[in-house]
Amino acid sequence: APESLMQALEDLDYLAALDNDGNLSEFGIIMSEFPLDPQLSKSILASCEFECVDEMLTIAAMVTAPNCFLHAPPGTEEIALTCWRKFSHPAGDHLTLINVFNAFKEVSANSASQCNHEKWCRDYFLSCSALRMAEVIRAELVEIMKRIELPISEPDFGSEENTLSIRKSLLSGYFMHIARDVDGSGNYLMLTHRQVAQLHPFSSYSNTRRIPEWVLFHEFSISEDNSIRVVSEISPDLFVELVPQYYFSNLPPSESKDILQEVISHLSSGSTIKEEQK
Repeated sequence: APESLMQALEDLDYLAALDNDGNLSEFGIIMSEFPLDPQLSKSILASCEFECVDEMLTIAAMVTAPNCFLHAPPGTEEIALTCWRKFSHPAGDHLTLINVFNAFKEVSANSASQCNHEKWCRDYFLSCSALRMAEVIRAELVEIMKRIELPISEPDFGSEENTLSIRKSLLSGYFMHIARDVDGSGNYLMLTHRQVAQLHPFSSYSNTRRIPEWVLFHEFSISEDNSIRVVSEISPDLFVELVPQYYFSNLPPSESKDILQEVISHLSSGSTIKEEQK
C-alpha cells in the first residue's frame, strides 16, 4: 500500500538511513548489511559508539529468533514463572534475554550432551530450538561485523555503565517504540500511534509488582490482546537526549509529549545556566 511505503521511507529517514535525495546514506548502506529490521541494525551500529556490541548482538539474536519462553501446560504456570524469575533483570526484558542466552551457553559449555541441553530447557520452560537458532543468528551477526570491519567491544554485562550503554543503543534505534503508563495500572499509551496496550504476559515486569512508567518495546501485537512485547524501562531524560528533534516535533499532541517537552525545556535551561557560569 502507498501509505505503508511512505511510512517505511519516513521511518528510514528518522533513522538517518536516507540522504536528502531519498537514497541510502553512508550510514544506511552499513545498516543494509545486516539482515535485520532497520531499528535493530541502527541499535547495533549505535552499540559500537557506546561500547556494548557484545551484549547488543545477543539481544539482536534473541529478538530475531523465535520466542524462547514456552507456554506452560495448564497447572504449571506458577512453576514456569518461578523458573523465569531466575533470569529476570531489573532493567527489563532485553537484559533478561541476555541472562537466558548466557545461561544456555553455560549449560552448553559444561555439557556436550544434547539431551542435557534439552532437559535443562524443559526444566526452565524454554525452547531449546529457539535458543539454538539465537546462537546461529548471533554467530552470523559476528561474521558480518568482522566482514565490514566494525569493532566488537569486550563483554561487560552486569556493570551499571554497561546497562546504561545498552539502553542508549536500544533507544538510538527504537525511539519510535516508546510508551507511557498513563494511569499507573499498566495501560501503556504509545507515543506514535496513540494506541493503548498492555505488557505481554511473558514480560519480566508481569512477574513483579513494579510497573515502569516509561518503556521501550520491541514490537506491538494486536493479535495478542494489544500487547507490547520485549519491554525495558527508560527515563524521559535519556529519551530526549537521543531522539531526533524532527521526529519529536512530528509526534501527535499528547500529555506524554507535553511531559517530554518540559524535560527538554528544563535540560536546555540548565545548559544555558552552565554556559553563563562558564
